[in-house]
Amino acid sequence: MKKITNLRPRGLKIPLVKKKAGSAPGTVTHIGLQKVSEVSIDLFDYNKDQLINHPVTDEKDYLSFTSTESVTWLKVMGLHDVKLLKGLWDAFEIHPLVQEDIVNTLQRPKVESYGDQLFVVLKMISVNENMEINTEQVSLVISKQYVFSFQESDHDFLAPVEQRIQNKASRLRNSGTDYLAYALIDTIIDYYYEVIESLNEKLDEIEDELILSSTEDHLKEIHHLRKELIKFKKSVWPFRDALNTLLRDETKIISEETKLFLRDTYDHIFQVIETIDHSRELVSGLHDMYMTDISNKMNEVMKVLTIIATIFIPLTFIAGIYGMNFSYMPELQWKWSYPIVWVFMIVSTLLMVLYFRKKKWL
Repeated sequence: MKKITNLRPRGLKIPLVKKKAGSAPGTVTHIGLQKVSEVSIDLFDYNKDQLINHPVTDEKDYLSFTSTESVTWLKVMGLHDVKLLKGLWDAFEIHPLVQEDIVNTLQRPKVESYGDQLFVVLKMISVNENMEINTEQVSLVISKQYVFSFQESDHDFLAPVEQRIQNKASRLRNSGTDYLAYALIDTIIDYYYEVIESLNEKLDEIEDELILSSTEDHLKEIHHLRKELIKFKKSVWPFRDALNTLLRDETKIISEETKLFLRDTYDHIFQVIETIDHSRELVSGLHDMYMTDISNKMNEVMKVLTIIATIFIPLTFIAGIYGMNFSYMPELQWKWSYPIVWVFMIVSTLLMVLYFRKKKWL
């Protein structure tokens, strides 16, 4: 599987549009970032015997597939051209509320039933070289005849599913739309493991560096990874409940056989969330490790300063005594008083240094 490292477009002006307050339900307004210059649509229509695959450039390219007995998959990349998408949605009689949510890229992961259609929202997640989590909304509309997939960018992260469709002997070619939807969901979730692996490799790298020496840059990296892991979990957690709802609810669109595969996907989501929690514990451990190292360094500094102060205590005491301005101090008149004081200071200093070394304080 090709690794997806960044879903953020380069060199493209990406305006952010907001929905007007008080708009009627079903008002279709693109909300989010424009990540492609033009919307592209690919059509796949297949059964166990034949496969049709071509780009959609006009209405006639998809109108004949609105009610076929084969499986039809329309892969849409780009959500900003609402007028183009509106014609496609109306041809397949997609519910207005679904239309509204498809182009609103701020939706949380969910599964909703609209009669003979299921609407699924989940997040495609990637991580770049700066360990920044990037999310992209992916929406699926599922019926007994067709599956729509809508994504914000033109990154072809669903290519593995396309390759499986090309294989005439694959389970995908011999199954219905529900299995195709499962394959799309499972492929997206597989990328979560790549993100986890990248983040954990970075955590291991920071841990190895902290053992040698800690710097302020390490603290910044630790806080950055903590923030990204929280973002990661917020993007994944809601879909666990949504998928559980899909497994529990009775629907004619999802067969019992496909639900077995979806249970496996549910286990993958659960495993991903557990791994994220474990990674967050590692981040907390690294933070504690950093603070402990800083505290140890501070203790070393304080120990050195304390030893120096301790050595100078008797020297300061002697200098203080003989620095008093009394008229009569017998020792001041002795011939050898000055060298005796120096010898005493040097000997006392050496004795304290030897004692500290014996105690392994130096």
